[in-house]
Amino acid sequence: MNRELIMVIEQLGREKGIDKEVLFEALETALLSASRKSLGPGDNVRIHIDRKTGDFRIYQRKQVVDEVSDPETQIALADAKALNPEAEVGVELELLQDKPLQDLGRIAAQTAKQVILQKVRDAEREGIYSEFVGKEGQILRGVVHRIEKRNVILEIGKAEAILPEREQIPGERYNPGDRVRAYVLEVRRTAKGPQISLSRTHPGYLARLFETEIPEIQEGIVIVKATAREAGERAKVAVASTKRDVDPIGACVGLRGTRIQVISRELRGEKIDIIEWSNDPASFVARALSPAKVSSVTISEETDPEGGELQTAALVVVPDNQLSLAIGKKGQNARLAAKLTGMRIDIKSESEVEAERAEAEQAEAARAALATLPGMTPEMFHALIETGLVSPRAVAAAGRERLASLPAIGASAEAIVAAAEAWLAEREPKDTQEEDGAVAEPEHPPATA
Repeated sequence: MNRELIMVIEQLGREKGIDKEVLFEALETALLSASRKSLGPGDNVRIHIDRKTGDFRIYQRKQVVDEVSDPETQIALADAKALNPEAEVGVELELLQDKPLQDLGRIAAQTAKQVILQKVRDAEREGIYSEFVGKEGQILRGVVHRIEKRNVILEIGKAEAILPEREQIPGERYNPGDRVRAYVLEVRRTAKGPQISLSRTHPGYLARLFETEIPEIQEGIVIVKATAREAGERAKVAVASTKRDVDPIGACVGLRGTRIQVISRELRGEKIDIIEWSNDPASFVARALSPAKVSSVTISEETDPEGGELQTAALVVVPDNQLSLAIGKKGQNARLAAKLTGMRIDIKSESEVEAERAEAEQAEAARAALATLPGMTPEMFHALIETGLVSPRAVAAAGRERLASLPAIGASAEAIVAAAEAWLAEREPKDTQEEDGAVAEPEHPPATA
């Protein structure tokens, strides 16, 4: 019978993929739980099964004392020294008991069965967790088992994984039996066992597909530096070469686009822009906005209004006819470029930049004119600027009463307003004539032959 027990445990271990030691420990725990009635309720008893012969042994821990008050948990010093000459008072000894296990009743046997099954389930779950926890960030193949509330449940070996609706490429349809590749997003323990979450929209999935389909990336000659996706629509991938004579973009595209077409088909026709990565942030941003042509890129550091942390920002100037291409449909090209580079990107056309420059020059000229008005002092100038009156025209429009309310101006308000009005009177006729394009006509038309 004992040899048969060893064979059963070995066979069960092979079928379930569980270490035999785990099964032996489960059986020992189950037998101890079922034998409480005969062995007593104490927690100082354990059952050991010999791993080779299958024989059962019962051990009981007892504390060495001078006088025994509880024979189940204590042993006299004299008896302890007979067993172990080095025994001392206060030390615990584990003693082999000669009483055999009694036949288990129906309820005790059922209890033992439940304990063993629970231990086996726990061991299976731990085995699955250990197998897949190291596969986070990798691609796995699975077979669609069922669909629950638009979440796809896949069978991956002995485990089940979930592909949530939010992680599915828009427009994809799945049927039981379909073979699907997906990216392992997360593996975590839950009360019902390990939960494996998959994704087909994660940027890492795209990077792993490049590694799978492009030999140069597998060999380390080409490196995927960054990826950005809007699943099912468009993606951008930045690649770099570790060898000067290897074109990273050409290696990824393949002969007549064969390599990139395989990846695009796997992503249900997603359009993929491949750009060459650059150490220079300005060059990287310009390339990230392809296919648009860029006139200039200015990199700066600014404070994030939400997080309060410093972030890198890029001001991109493009030709007027490239503005819509740089921004993309519904801003998609600009968004992907920002995700790819990790920067905040502000795109402006050359005419917008020129208009802003002209406006800034006019504002600076108006401030300079305000500072040079007759009777203007530095204190008055700063007071007007702080109030928002930054030009002679604004001062004249504000009037004497408002200026008189400013402590730095007070009684000088009338003189300052008069100086501003004089400055306007001197320039307005000329400005108006230039704006209207007025040309004086002769009183009499020229004579004609």
